[in-house]
Amino acid sequence: MPRLFASDDDDDLVRAERDVRAAFDGVALDLRALSTVSNIFRVATAVRNHMENGVLQQYELSWSAFTSLFVLRVWGDMDARSLAGEAGITAATLTGVMKTLEGRGLIKRRSDRNDGRRILVSLTPKGRKVIDTIMPTFNHHESLVVQALTEPEQDQLAASLRAVLRTVDAIDL
Repeated sequence: MPRLFASDDDDDLVRAERDVRAAFDGVALDLRALSTVSNIFRVATAVRNHMENGVLQQYELSWSAFTSLFVLRVWGDMDARSLAGEAGITAATLTGVMKTLEGRGLIKRRSDRNDGRRILVSLTPKGRKVIDTIMPTFNHHESLVVQALTEPEQDQLAASLRAVLRTVDAIDL
């Protein structure tokens, strides 16, 4: 069986979507939504894998570690709970990430003076240097990933994805 969902061939991807529709024929599904969400997931996974293997691997950073450094670089020191939320990872995942980054001298953790249960996280100068070194290459690969889209298409896709994010955030489960 060919790996249709994992293919980079347009014909394979269209065939995979057609196969999904056929497999669920007669089931009341919104197949357009199914196709859209599955494509969002596949694209996110493909981009993440590309960035981890093509850029971050040489710095021995996972996606979660890179994102944590990026968030701290952009917004500065923050408590661990906020950092986990901004990085899109669980507190448990962040705990392991912080241990690794602190061990490499890229971040510093300290207890909040006013609330000892609260952990504050900051970049070290070495951490700032690492993220500043990575960003040009990372951004170059971002450009490569979207090079098939015109600038207006990139703007529209970014706006559409923000709309999906707002919708997900608004859904009351």
